[in-house]
Amino acid sequence: MIRSARMADVKAIYNLLHYFAGKGLLLGRSLSSLYDQLRDFKVWADTGTLGDEAPVLGVCALHICWENLAEIRSLAVAEAEQGKGLGSQLVRACLAEAEKFGINRVFTLTYQPEFFKKLGFRPIDKNELPHKVWSDCIQCPKFPDCNEEALVWERGA
Repeated sequence: MIRSARMADVKAIYNLLHYFAGKGLLLGRSLSSLYDQLRDFKVWADTGTLGDEAPVLGVCALHICWENLAEIRSLAVAEAEQGKGLGSQLVRACLAEAEKFGINRVFTLTYQPEFFKKLGFRPIDKNELPHKVWSDCIQCPKFPDCNEEALVWERGA
């Protein structure tokens, strides 16, 4: 089940992101930033097994950047759950939320461009993104030599 993240989820979100950040697959987040941006996050939890105590098996965030621009970030699915469509469901939930807010343009920076292309994202030049979106990049150990690809989803495109 996909739902909005809760305070009780923060440590599980942190651990999931930290695991994949350790593999160099995404940018890790501090506990402080997760608490600050908790409202950005959706989680996937198997509530059929443990109700509210179900483990967080997937996470994705929609971060609003500008008037008509948001970012899909921090997408991670536990390795044992990959290949089951959970990542796609999480991204779609975030895109639906963007539409609800009237945001027509959503980008992502990723090492998995083919995954996002299947969801209707198309490649763009990083220079097309406003400078404001690079605030997190400065904290990344790969900055300024990042090889993530920029993709964008546009409603109606």
